Amino acid sequence: MKDLDSITCIKDLKELAKKRTPKMFFDYVESGSWTESTFRANCEDFNKIKFKQRVAVDISNRDTSVEIFGSRLKMPCAIAPVGLQGMQHPDGEILAAKAAENFGIPYTLSTMSICSIEDVAKKTSNPFWFQLYVMKDHSFSKNLINRAKDVGCSALILTVDLQILGQRHKDIKNGLSTPPKLTIKNILDLIKYPKWCFNMMSTPRRTFRNIVGHVEGVSDVTKLSAWVSEQFDPKLSWEDVSRIRDWWGGKFIIKGILEPEDALNALNVGADAIIVSNHGGRQLDQTSSTISMLPKIVNEVGGKVSVWLDGGIRSGQDILKAIALGADNTLIGRAMSYGLGAGGILGCRKALDILHTELDMTMALCGHRNLKKIDKSILKM
Repeated sequence: MKDLDSITCIKDLKELAKKRTPKMFFDYVESGSWTESTFRANCEDFNKIKFKQRVAVDISNRDTSVEIFGSRLKMPCAIAPVGLQGMQHPDGEILAAKAAENFGIPYTLSTMSICSIEDVAKKTSNPFWFQLYVMKDHSFSKNLINRAKDVGCSALILTVDLQILGQRHKDIKNGLSTPPKLTIKNILDLIKYPKWCFNMMSTPRRTFRNIVGHVEGVSDVTKLSAWVSEQFDPKLSWEDVSRIRDWWGGKFIIKGILEPEDALNALNVGADAIIVSNHGGRQLDQTSSTISMLPKIVNEVGGKVSVWLDGGIRSGQDILKAIALGADNTLIGRAMSYGLGAGGILGCRKALDILHTELDMTMALCGHRNLKKIDKSILKM
């Protein structure tokens, strides 16, 4: 794909994705709740952190790999669960999962994916991770977990920061729906993207396939939105989290931790890893960025449970900063979605190559050749 040849950074992928993706679906990714101040702070606070340059040291034979849950990853990064990836590009979850598999990092499938658990499993070889939202319908949650087990998913990520849905102004103004409702406004937008429309018509995967046909009374898309809007569980408790851990019985990761107190709670229920996350700034607005809270959480539970981070990562330098501040792993969502929108599986691979190159080169220019030896001494504190 010639357009990808001139891409040099994640920002370039974002700009290309905006040209190729209908507005409601691009805006779905590129938005936060209310004033979007937390959404912006996630990136801005990374930019405030500076590196120390070191020279005249041996930086040959560099190694950016890490071991997570017994698997060797090419870099300390996994693909975060992102809803509606299959609307950024047709069969988006399948393509992103294959790109991650080929690159050598884990992929996480969202509950709110367009391609189903089974769809992704049929098109990939390595086990992927599955992310669960807690619904009022516990039988549905149990069924999702069993389906993930049946296809061999190797870890469960439980998202705990979406008991109610944060208000995102862009989604309301755009009338976000999957598939898009054929209003005059939407039709006028969709005709600007004939290639996207043609490719989308070529796949049967255009709605939430983890849900439709798997919930009693939700057999078609006309009943789907009403069910989803009522199903997030506002009564979620740590006792519920423990119960879900037991239902799963495997590697268990809790996503949505932003305060040390909740990190301790996650530790106490037996999480194998926690993800310092504010849902990409899409839930509580005017709260802390993830990178600003990472050191406090590492100080509280580091060494007792694996601490990961997502939110605001737009470069390999951001990944290195998170590792330097104590994270064991990171997750990317928007960067991969930009790649999908820009160029499908090739765009995903481009995003991963960019991040890895930036991580590797920055580590070298900081005077290191082994990621395992990285700590906050590489930063200007």
